Amino acid sequence: MPSRKKIRTKTSLRVLQVCIILLGLIILGRLFQLQILQYDTYNPLSRENSLRQEVINPARGLIYDRNGNLIVDNQPIYTITVTPASYDPKNTPILAELMDVPVEEVEKRVQEARDYSYYRSSRIFTEVDFETFSIIQESIWQLPGVGHQIESKRDYPIDSLKASHILGYLREVSKEEYLRTESYHLGDKTGKSGLEMAYEEHLRGTLGTKYIKINAMGQNLGPYQDGAIDENPEKGSDLYTTIDTELQLLAEDLMQGKQGAVVALNPDNGAVLSMVSAPEYDIRKLSGRLDKTYWDSINADTTNPLYNRAVSGKQPPGSTFKPLMALMGLELGIITPETEIDNPGYYSRGRRYNDLADPGKYDVGKALQESSNTFFFWLMDKIATQKGLDKWHELATSFGLGRHNNIDIPNEVAGTIPDSTFFNRVLGEGKWGIGDQLSLGVGQGFVAVSPLQMALVAAQIGNGGHKVQPHFVSAIRQNDGTMMLTNPEKDKIEWVDASEISVVKDGMRRVVTEGSGRYYADLDSVKVAGKTGTAQNPHGQDHGWFISFAPVDDPKIAVAVLVENGGYGSISAAPIASLLIEQYLTGEIDRSYVYNYVKTFEPRKQTTDEEEEENIDDQSQGT
Repeated sequence: MPSRKKIRTKTSLRVLQVCIILLGLIILGRLFQLQILQYDTYNPLSRENSLRQEVINPARGLIYDRNGNLIVDNQPIYTITVTPASYDPKNTPILAELMDVPVEEVEKRVQEARDYSYYRSSRIFTEVDFETFSIIQESIWQLPGVGHQIESKRDYPIDSLKASHILGYLREVSKEEYLRTESYHLGDKTGKSGLEMAYEEHLRGTLGTKYIKINAMGQNLGPYQDGAIDENPEKGSDLYTTIDTELQLLAEDLMQGKQGAVVALNPDNGAVLSMVSAPEYDIRKLSGRLDKTYWDSINADTTNPLYNRAVSGKQPPGSTFKPLMALMGLELGIITPETEIDNPGYYSRGRRYNDLADPGKYDVGKALQESSNTFFFWLMDKIATQKGLDKWHELATSFGLGRHNNIDIPNEVAGTIPDSTFFNRVLGEGKWGIGDQLSLGVGQGFVAVSPLQMALVAAQIGNGGHKVQPHFVSAIRQNDGTMMLTNPEKDKIEWVDASEISVVKDGMRRVVTEGSGRYYADLDSVKVAGKTGTAQNPHGQDHGWFISFAPVDDPKIAVAVLVENGGYGSISAAPIASLLIEQYLTGEIDRSYVYNYVKTFEPRKQTTDEEEEENIDDQSQGT
């Protein structure tokens, strides 16, 4: 009979055997789960223990002007990366010494990379100079987890070209941006203004990926599977713009030292030939690593260089609004080309509204030529009382005022063209009347427009009343060489009559030949039509405006110029517009005295038209 001790031993062995078998089954089951059932989940993680995945940024698309000249290119730069899973924090002092930065800075950037992804490589230093980059490469053996990328930053081949508000700049994506979408990674850059922002999806391209083998020290052992599973990046698409570089350079030169904006359009299709918002900023200082001192300075600048006055500015247009008023009056039957209004030197409607035009009889042509406020106060009075403010609003907005025109750069404003709803909201229902509406007829009061919108008014009067879509990009060239054309078609503004618009064009021509535009805007070689304007400014010197198109019979260019605090538009804005027209249509500037006058013009110093006529005579005789 077996002893109790033997029975207990035999039982214990069987229990142990069962436990071993169960443990083996559990291990086999777990292996089956990991290797078979959850292969797709854990295989990438296991691979990252021996492989490093690196993102390859594509080359950003290039930007060309209307003649095919390259205006935005890419320049190679060096970037230092870190893969937190392979990085030993004990090496931070070494990396900080090599980079010549504080240890705390390296710790901060490595932590940001760790927060973003523990296994993926992330940028920690960009635009590293070649000498520092070489030193890092020589010491890479003692810095497991540290790597590099050769990337690019924006380069601008034409040294003197700014075009900052057109082209825009790039900045690193915020944490919220790269966490919100898989399209961006830590350290990636994205367009923050101008065409760079508006066409980000086209310019950016598609990211690539490469896998490299690493050892236990995190050192690079070469490509995995000879790059068989790598994905090549796809370069961004190229933009072909409508910008005339020579015209843009001249516009920037003429607006130097001034505040305001210039917009030049092709009246036939709305293509933007030139756009300047002054003052500008230097996009070259924002193209790579952020120059914080410069960034802080332009943000603190009270003239606000980052603000695009051409599309975001809102100013009363003053007398440049009168051609559109004349067209509305003709369309509504309030006036005919022969209608004459007596101007005693003022208009009286509950109060006296003074007029700088000489007393006398005025038809619409003479009223435009001499910019008679009385005529247009009277016309606004009749439109408001006979047709209603909302009808006036409808006609004005059809020309692109008080609305977005969907130009292909960001931050366009709608401006303000009041209607009854607007006055009810601002002044109170039943608390406004004709006195609040009269000033609208001379482009004052609650009217607020951008230079882009006034360029559209000039272009659309010049082209006979066809609505055009303002745009910068005429074509997008994709990687396969195909071209996406973006030229929009023009549409007839239904209410505009050809005979009526010819009356307005004739009046605008008389502004240049006999009116306030005759000092600077009248060219011997080209017939120019235009309208000067001086907008009241409660905060200082009045703003000077000029809108124009040329040649009169078949316009090829329309220009709007705003010089803030420039005083009379005839002496501040008109000379700039005339020089741009002369350059664009003739290829050169013959009137050096006008150029010299613009370059020395001080916006806060105002003279009378008579004094300016004497100045221009003296300068031309001296020349």
